[in-house]
Amino acid sequence: MERRQHRLTGRTAVALGATLATLALGAGATGCSGRGAAAEGVRSGGGDPVALLTGAADTLRAAGTSKASTAMEMATGGTRVTIRGKGVYDYVHRLGRLTVVLPEDPTGAAEHRPITELLAPGALFMKNRGAGVPADKWVRVETATLSDGNLVTGGVTDPYAAAEVLRGTREAAYVGRTEVGGTPVRHYWGTADLARAARHAPADVRRSLAAAAKGFATAEVPFDAYLDDQGRLRKLRQRFSFVNGRQKTPVAVASTTLLYGFGAPAVVALPREHDIYAGRIAEDGGSSGA
Repeated sequence: MERRQHRLTGRTAVALGATLATLALGAGATGCSGRGAAAEGVRSGGGDPVALLTGAADTLRAAGTSKASTAMEMATGGTRVTIRGKGVYDYVHRLGRLTVVLPEDPTGAAEHRPITELLAPGALFMKNRGAGVPADKWVRVETATLSDGNLVTGGVTDPYAAAEVLRGTREAAYVGRTEVGGTPVRHYWGTADLARAARHAPADVRRSLAAAAKGFATAEVPFDAYLDDQGRLRKLRQRFSFVNGRQKTPVAVASTTLLYGFGAPAVVALPREHDIYAGRIAEDGGSSGA
């Protein structure tokens, strides 16, 4: 299948108060709490934890591809809501395809069809976006135009971008051995700084991380990372604190990424230009003209 790279325009990005972001960030929640006490008493886990974690993205590139599952949790009006995604990722070309499932409504019925998301350098493509977008069209967004750098807006965190956040690791400690999906792993706790990550990230992800460093309530990202014996990320849980402009209280968002099936086929074809929606996007779920 042909891989195609597109020039990105800002007109759809400016309008994107995506269904996912509206759902996830429209209600109040408490901010993230520190975990300094949890780091006490931990022991060394074979090598400098900071060095291991700051190189996690490079290790994924060397691994080539994998399958991925994601979960994004947030509190909305006292109810915890989880958005889930599942698919594949090519770390060499930084291309991914995920099917994202939104939470059920209070009656247990699905409120939205699953959304297909394509992840590419600097871009997010969404199908079944709703809000007036034709069912057969894709929405294309420049991730650097989003105040969170697309770390939470899409309802998933780009697996490679999640690893790039770890380039900003300021402190880390080894917690111990455990298992993730039956694979022995080493568990690390730490805190990363988004501004620091942006400075050390490759050019194609730097702008998105820099936007996130300015857009979140705090640039500090507490995390738990689980690395296998080859140094590959198997699980990464990151906690973001986001202010969406509708309220002063930050929204606490926890993003969990599971990586498995390394070497699995991960061919991702980006949409052709005529398949990308060029009209305006309704913020409230209604349709609008081009």
